[in-house]
Amino acid sequence: MIGVRKGKGNRLHRMTQTVLEVFNKAKEVDADIYHFHDPELLPVGLALKKRGKIVIYDIHEDLPRAILSKPWISSFIRKPIANIIEFFENYCARKLDYLMTATPYITKRFNQINKNTVNINNFPLLEELITDPGSLFNSHGQVCYIGGLVPIRGMYQLIKAADLIEGKMIFAGPVHPKEMELTLSNHRNIEYVGVLKRPEVRELLHLSVAGIVTFLPEPNNVNAQPNKMFEYMSAGIPVICSDFPLWRSIIEKYKCGICVNPESPEAIADAINYLLNNHDVAQKMGMNGRLAIESEFNWEEESKKMIEVYKSFGK
Repeated sequence: MIGVRKGKGNRLHRMTQTVLEVFNKAKEVDADIYHFHDPELLPVGLALKKRGKIVIYDIHEDLPRAILSKPWISSFIRKPIANIIEFFENYCARKLDYLMTATPYITKRFNQINKNTVNINNFPLLEELITDPGSLFNSHGQVCYIGGLVPIRGMYQLIKAADLIEGKMIFAGPVHPKEMELTLSNHRNIEYVGVLKRPEVRELLHLSVAGIVTFLPEPNNVNAQPNKMFEYMSAGIPVICSDFPLWRSIIEKYKCGICVNPESPEAIADAINYLLNNHDVAQKMGMNGRLAIESEFNWEEESKKMIEVYKSFGK
């Protein structure tokens, strides 16, 4: 692991000084292949490509659509900024050696730009989140949400839903805005446990009836493929998720959860109460999800595609 100095914590410094330091360090390393994820490193990727290096851009989100939902960008300029970013990202993508995309939707976009595009989904490791393969369900009358606790991911709707449920809702992850933490800490049906380490995440999942991922219908959310959906399935618990077409297709095909209107606290609460009161149904959904992970949605299978890309450069 080779690092650069930690920045000052603001976006401008990260996108200028830190990017320059990464480029200088990359030149110093003098590798054959460079594989980067952060969009602000696109200029570094182009510069390395001009130096004769093999460069892979790993694309985790549909950045132009994500810009449309960024609260720190004025709503008046989001669309123009998104258009500029899309133009620049497409320009860079055409010139790089390979694109790895995290969802089928992003793959469809970039396939038209660079024929060397492959969909490599960020699915969970088979054994990371399952604690006891012989007993995949160990309910303690609670459901959980694990991940960033931000409004765009439906946090305020979940807080309202917690007023209507017959059990506990456990939240784990970083909170923004910070004021939300006070609301979480003072709610009778909510327990906020902070940011957990991976073994602690596994334990929380093992003690929950279901996992929640009710993102709001923003452009970048609708076509996303959230890691936490597959992590819940990996742990052998059912998923309560937003009723987006892509998500619904997975949930309905594998019968591993319930899709709801993410803007309706009542619909979310109804789904939670149904699973809290029907353990046999919840257990069956959880088992279905786990089987889907074992047969299809796991990193062991996805990693083979990444290895093949690297092998292709040696041919």
